[in-house]
This record gives sequence, structure tokens and C-alpha cells, in this order.
Amino acid sequence: MDQARRLRGSRPAGPPPRPSVEPVRVQRRASNSGVIMVCGQKVSLGRDHKHQTLTIGVSETTMAIELDDDEQTLVVRRTTTLPVRNIKADRPRQVSSQ
Repeated sequence: MDQARRLRGSRPAGPPPRPSVEPVRVQRRASNSGVIMVCGQKVSLGRDHKHQTLTIGVSETTMAIELDDDEQTLVVRRTTTLPVRNIKADRPRQVSSQ
């Protein structure tokens, strides 16, 4: 403890950063069978939603999936505690014209 005080140019640490309270908004593209994966959790939406890009609001306990067709929101309980790593995943690939 005394050694840390004697360091040149040292200063006390500030408060730890707080996680944001509002949900993180992410985008996912549904697979052929209408399945998306967010934070390691697979959610099946059905084949009606295949290849759609969906916006999901991820909070600590729930995921709110905004379905584009009827402006509906599907709320799913989270089963994992993994953090969000990718904001935009599975973007449709651009095919170069040759």
C-alpha cells in the first residue's frame, strides 16, 4: 500500500463504469428456417420470417424482437447471461457483378 502511494504521477482510481440501463439494439438476419441467435440464445420465429433483417432490443432479462410485417413486438425471456458482442451480424452478402 505504501509503495503505491510513493509512485510518481499516481492518482486514485475513479468510480467503476456503470453498464447502460437502456436496452442495446442489435440487428440479426433470420436463417432459412427463421431462426436468429442473440447472445448465444437461439430464437425460432418461423419460416414466415426467413431472410428478414430484424431489430432486437436486448436488456438484462428480456429480448424484444420487432417484427417488420405487422409492427408487432415479440418479447422473449433471456436464458443466457452472455453480453452482446455484435451489433450487426449476418448481413446479406453483396455479390460483385462481373
